[in-house]
Amino acid sequence: MTSVMNRVLSIQSHVVHGYVGNKSAVFPLQVLGFEVDNINSVQFSNHTGYKQGFKGQILNETELGDVFSGLVANDLHSLYTHLLTGYVGNPTFLREIANILKKLRSVNPSLIYVCDPVMGDDGIMYVPKELLPIYRDEIIPLADIVTPNQFEVELLTGVSVKTEQDAWTAVEWFHSKGIKTVAISSSELGGSNSLLALVSHKNGNNSQRYRMVIPKQGNGIRFTGTGDLFASLFLAHSTLTGFDMGATLERTIATLQAVISKTLLYLPDEVKSGKTNVTSAQRELKLIQSKKEIEEPNVTLHCTKV
Repeated sequence: MTSVMNRVLSIQSHVVHGYVGNKSAVFPLQVLGFEVDNINSVQFSNHTGYKQGFKGQILNETELGDVFSGLVANDLHSLYTHLLTGYVGNPTFLREIANILKKLRSVNPSLIYVCDPVMGDDGIMYVPKELLPIYRDEIIPLADIVTPNQFEVELLTGVSVKTEQDAWTAVEWFHSKGIKTVAISSSELGGSNSLLALVSHKNGNNSQRYRMVIPKQGNGIRFTGTGDLFASLFLAHSTLTGFDMGATLERTIATLQAVISKTLLYLPDEVKSGKTNVTSAQRELKLIQSKKEIEEPNVTLHCTKV
């Protein structure tokens, strides 16, 4: 277990029902012993993939700055050891995050910033295209750890990732921007039945590279919130293991796979047999039911040092 001195400020989306954004990230961090203070970039009834849509509010950059100024006024911003950011929907809000990070580092220069540059998946961008250059040129260079998926890697680096070597070439682009740790949370480079995750860590003369083949689960069912969960688990385990990237990746994936397995267990038989399609509500991650697997990852998949 980590010390209570580890405190994360997490700026991400929030849903009343379900598990994406902060709802996917906060609980696992708390279970692993981290204090978490969260600012919700949006408050929606449910995630945006539901058939009947969603309702809610969006925090703007002025409101974000106002909330943070209250933390500063009480010197609470000096308590943070980590900043975690995920889904952001507008450019000015993203730039305000950069301002907040600079203020956090002014009182704690060793603060670790974990950036999950949530922009899209499967070749589709689901944020305004104006966010891409801001992430690439202003936000990414400020990060210590980045956790993009394959599509986001391609957007940011301009590298078309068709092979594993392409992925490592893209990873070096991030390192050239000063980022110490790059974790490609998922890629389709593992073949038809597997995903491939890649991690690279460079800190001075310390260099680590790992790859992990991850069996796909669920017969094509896509789960929301898994990227947010990956980023929070990766933050936790990199801290808990002292940046042992092999152990960090193995523990992160062990929990992710366990949560997906648990979620599949709860699906109705007619969905499992393929007789009816899975609904958005049925695909929500079973995080609470996976508390034990979060707290004590059972590592069965091992990574390979590259």
